Amino acid sequence: MAPRIFEHRGLDGGKHVNGRKRQIITDVQGRILACRVHAANGHDGAEAVALLPARPGWGQRLVTVVTDKGYRGRFAGHVRRLGLAHQVGSRPPSARGFVPVAKRWVVERTFAWLTGFRRLAIDYEFTPRSHETWLLIANRTMCLNRMVIV
Repeated sequence: MAPRIFEHRGLDGGKHVNGRKRQIITDVQGRILACRVHAANGHDGAEAVALLPARPGWGQRLVTVVTDKGYRGRFAGHVRRLGLAHQVGSRPPSARGFVPVAKRWVVERTFAWLTGFRRLAIDYEFTPRSHETWLLIANRTMCLNRMVIV
């Protein structure tokens, strides 16, 4: 049976997202190590558990996972079971207005870079798997464009 275009879509009323949400794990330079696309009505912490399988090939370099407060429950427990450190990046309680949180802005910056690709600016894909593939293709393209050939 062919996939339906609305099969993996949902509505997240809290974030005002209609359709799908993207989750990524990046290194400090913004290279995507893992990505996941799911219906927007799925909880971020529960859906992100699939991002960290039992020690993938790049897992030797991964020591600390920095997230926001939405990933404190199930995902934080999964990270600890894998033997990694989990750190919640949050702004100081005395800060007012916008404050960039150290290390957490790397993921936000990567998402901003990805919107420069027309195929990712709007969700054209039928399945979440094909959307994940285009995320990785776009990230590899960005990495290749940054290489300096001497």
